[in-house]
Amino acid sequence: MPSVMESSEGGDEGESLRYEELEDDSVSPTDLSELLKEGTKESHDRAENTQFVKDFLKGQIKKELFKLATTALYFTYTALEEEMDRNKDNPVFAPLYFPLELHRKEALIKDMKYFYGEDWKEKIQCSDATQQYVDRIHHVGQHEPELLVAHAYTRYMGDLSGGQVLKKVAQRALKLPSTEEGIQFYTFENISNAQKFKQLYRARLNALDLDKNCKERIVEEANRAFRFNMEVFDELDKIGRSLAEEAQDGGVPVHDGKGDVRKCPYYADKLAGNAAAGCPYHTAVALAKQPIVQLILAACVAVAAGAAAWYVM
Repeated sequence: MPSVMESSEGGDEGESLRYEELEDDSVSPTDLSELLKEGTKESHDRAENTQFVKDFLKGQIKKELFKLATTALYFTYTALEEEMDRNKDNPVFAPLYFPLELHRKEALIKDMKYFYGEDWKEKIQCSDATQQYVDRIHHVGQHEPELLVAHAYTRYMGDLSGGQVLKKVAQRALKLPSTEEGIQFYTFENISNAQKFKQLYRARLNALDLDKNCKERIVEEANRAFRFNMEVFDELDKIGRSLAEEAQDGGVPVHDGKGDVRKCPYYADKLAGNAAAGCPYHTAVALAKQPIVQLILAACVAVAAGAAAWYVM
């Protein structure tokens, strides 16, 4: 999801994300936190303006797509936290190791169980775009651990900032429980004040003993992390456009008779041996073609028209 973007209330377009850091007079332009802030602004803007993020912020997010996004996060954070554990004693990363406060894998497992059930591991797979992201994280953790700083910063600071907007939007748009099932990923139970924690995290960033060249490489890697995120967003957007419209307010999902009929849930149910299953769309079309039904419909229309004419006289 979008990274290191603070939340603000949007207007008719829904929620919005914007980059904003509190000014700190003690921060130097050569500090890593400032270099990351300035060096990733363009990436922030591009990530915020991907179609997936814009639709999400407007509350236009299908449950199936949200489940896939959560799956992508599960694979991403599994890789990230595995490499963070590997480098927890490495001086180039150790000061940023906050497993109790930040680690998201266990929270994501709760979300996966909520959406997919206890056998969730058998129902998911890592997408192509997510796999490329995961592969890069593993490479960095094993061969260039100083660059792991960029991935941790990009993910966790974003989760504590713009991610909190997405939490509210998802809960409202998908009618998720007020007890926060399905959005545990966005809930940091061991951080009482997100703003103060982010200030601590930036201070730890600035205290890392890194030369100018290394800092530049970390900023470059942070921009690469944004690109990986945007590729995941684009992948999700393409999948979202192919998904059938979901039912509203818990109703029965139907399709319009176009596209691949095998994707119809009633067709799948029939193949599974449920003889009683039938597609509402095709049932309605078949009934409408019956002469007696057409006669009844015509009569109803005539009665309705007569009633309307009487009302306006």
